[in-house]
Amino acid sequence: MAVTEQQVRVYMSQRRSGKKQTTAAAEAGVSERTARRLEGRGGRRVPPGHRQWRTRSDPFAQVWESEVVGELERHPDLSAVVLLEWLQERHPGAYPDALLRTLQRRIKAWRARCGPDKEVMFPQVHEPGLRGLSDFTVLDGVEVQVAGEVLTHRLYHFRLAYSGWCHVRVVLGGESYPALAEGLTEALERLGGAPAEHRTDSLSAAFANLDPDARADLTERYRALCEHYGMRATRNNRGRSHENGSIEAAHTPLKRRLRQRLALRGSAQFDTLADYRAFVEGVTVGINRRNAARIAAERPTLQVLPCQRGVDYSEAVVRVTSSSTITLRKELYSVPARLIGESLRVHIYDDRLVLHHGGQELLTLPRVRPGPDRRRCRRIDYRHVIAWLVRKPRALAGLAFRDELLPGADWRAIYQRLSAELDTAEACKRVVAALALAAEHDCAEALGADYLAALERGHRPSLPELQARLAPTSPRDAVASLNVTQHRLADYDALLPTRQPTEEPCHG
Repeated sequence: MAVTEQQVRVYMSQRRSGKKQTTAAAEAGVSERTARRLEGRGGRRVPPGHRQWRTRSDPFAQVWESEVVGELERHPDLSAVVLLEWLQERHPGAYPDALLRTLQRRIKAWRARCGPDKEVMFPQVHEPGLRGLSDFTVLDGVEVQVAGEVLTHRLYHFRLAYSGWCHVRVVLGGESYPALAEGLTEALERLGGAPAEHRTDSLSAAFANLDPDARADLTERYRALCEHYGMRATRNNRGRSHENGSIEAAHTPLKRRLRQRLALRGSAQFDTLADYRAFVEGVTVGINRRNAARIAAERPTLQVLPCQRGVDYSEAVVRVTSSSTITLRKELYSVPARLIGESLRVHIYDDRLVLHHGGQELLTLPRVRPGPDRRRCRRIDYRHVIAWLVRKPRALAGLAFRDELLPGADWRAIYQRLSAELDTAEACKRVVAALALAAEHDCAEALGADYLAALERGHRPSLPELQARLAPTSPRDAVASLNVTQHRLADYDALLPTRQPTEEPCHG
């Protein structure tokens, strides 16, 4: 190891102070032999010369200029592993695998002297209020569970380039326009202002499967959303993620912080999706707190938000079928039977559908998506059709979406048990009657658990028995149990105003 200037100064200082050579060498961290050599040079450090000779013969001398260099010039991105395999095929037994590291050094040195120029990155100065960026990322390395099931999701990430203010939203679907628009709108509303420019990547996942007209429509809607908030809509070039580097680089510390906070929490399991979203929000609040000074400096430079919220959803028009269902994006949803035959306008968000009729909002449905097997999904609420199913209970047996209509695994097990023990008509009648009772009292989960437990004990409860179990919770029974005392009518006379006697008129 070469001796540094600092070691020479320490050694000579120790010697001038009168210490022995061995002591001064130990203080400077050099050997006694080096100390003697330094004193022979008068305390001057002579840097070691560069070795101009090889310590062993070049194993690639025969092929380097004639074969390897030509291939590197034609294909500059060739790896050493591929080149070594190519040489082994051309010269069997001449170039063992142990020469891989030697070839890697030779290629690295050649590229430094003769290789093509590498891409130059130009550092940018970010002005306050100039640019906000959006991107999607996946929280890898951790399995988040909600209500006992693995949550397939990704994260929408918004960030200001100057101050680092960020907002993160849990996205249940892919990189769609509703996910981008809803996340961006929510971020701007929480920020309280808008930057002059908004940049995204190419969002290929949102546009890849669309025809040119639909792709142009989404592009125009995204541009209109940015114009609503006074922002210029820009995108980086495809495959050039460094052009979006202000947010791409921020993904890694964000996800590392999320994983570490989950580790400190002791579990990645949450009772509801709202709990998980609140956890993510808490992490972003901590990030923004650390950037509070720069955020405070940037906020006055942001544009004022418009009075109305931007359009952060997609739209579709669907018609309700005779089975009281609608089909949207190849997924089946049930709606109340009173809407059969009507056309509904649907506002499509990332995690929900908002149904409108005649300009009025009717109801909101959770959005469903295909699982890993890509099978068609159905979201059926038995309460939408139970009134008519009571009139046609036998229809349950062959219903195309019977498993989705039954509200939970307990009810599916109940149907299977009753179908095995009773004839089809009786089994359907019992299940439908119990479902109607569950819909009336809004207790499908509790009633299903009690019903299944009774079947496992070998008892098939009748409808009156089920009604009796629910009697204490029935509002009508609670009113009937009140003890009412009837007062005498004469007691109300005391409440009447006092009347003075009048003389009868004389008629004569």
